[in-house]
Amino acid sequence: MRIILLGPPGSGKGTQAQLLVQRYGIVQLSTGEMLRAAVAAGTPVGLKAKEIMAGGGLVPDEVVVGIISDRIDQPDAKNGFILDGFPRTVPQAEALDELLKHKHLKLDAVIELRVNESALLSRVETRVAQMRERGEEVRVDDTPEVLTRRLASYRSQTEPLIHYYSERRKLSTIDGMMAIDEVTRAIHRQLLALGAVEPKSHARSAARAAPAKKAKKTARKPEKAAKKAAKSVKSPKKAAKKAVKGAKKAAKKAVKKTSKKAAKKAVKKGSKKGPKKVTKKRAKR
Repeated sequence: MRIILLGPPGSGKGTQAQLLVQRYGIVQLSTGEMLRAAVAAGTPVGLKAKEIMAGGGLVPDEVVVGIISDRIDQPDAKNGFILDGFPRTVPQAEALDELLKHKHLKLDAVIELRVNESALLSRVETRVAQMRERGEEVRVDDTPEVLTRRLASYRSQTEPLIHYYSERRKLSTIDGMMAIDEVTRAIHRQLLALGAVEPKSHARSAARAAPAKKAKKTARKPEKAAKKAAKSVKSPKKAAKKAVKGAKKAAKKAVKKTSKKAAKKAVKKGSKKGPKKVTKKRAKR
């Protein structure tokens, strides 16, 4: 998998890049680190970059692309890579497309982590205030003022890449304000949909984790059964009490019903006998 992570400062690109590296066995390519490594190794491109930096100039895009070209030819980048900090502009994205085309490679996905800028600033302000309360030293580049400048730079230079990759149907947008593990799951789902394949080692560990979860659920079943059994032990007493109560109630009802019936019968019988006797007496007279 060859992936680009897009998003403003503080969107969690670095965290997600590390998690992707662990999961898919690919490498994270940081332009800053690659430049330093190329300079230290004394490669032709590295020496050129060293000369430009020594003169206080910015390393041009073609030099950076040359360093990336050398780096992705190394064996550890064979399974894929995540580009961190590159491309930053549309011309850099075009140069990267040409490089990959020349190497017969394709870019698989561009994942944009979309965040709420005001929420990011609020987070930084809170963190800085807490650090100052504890008497800790606040980093110069970790203040609301610096973040505001970096966000403005992202909007003007890097945000156009969203449109660039969207037009080429490479862009997937994910809510970067979710919890870290939720963002990771969303990225993973997106990559699977694009045909990403996890290394066998990770798939095996995931498979081992699944039975463990199942075993945990199975272990809970006897617990539930025991609770149910305990309830059923208590229930005969309750059932017996209920039965006695019900029997008493039924007996009372039966007695009441019988006495009412007998009383009605007696009254009826008495009323019938009375007129007969009177009639006989009158006949004798």
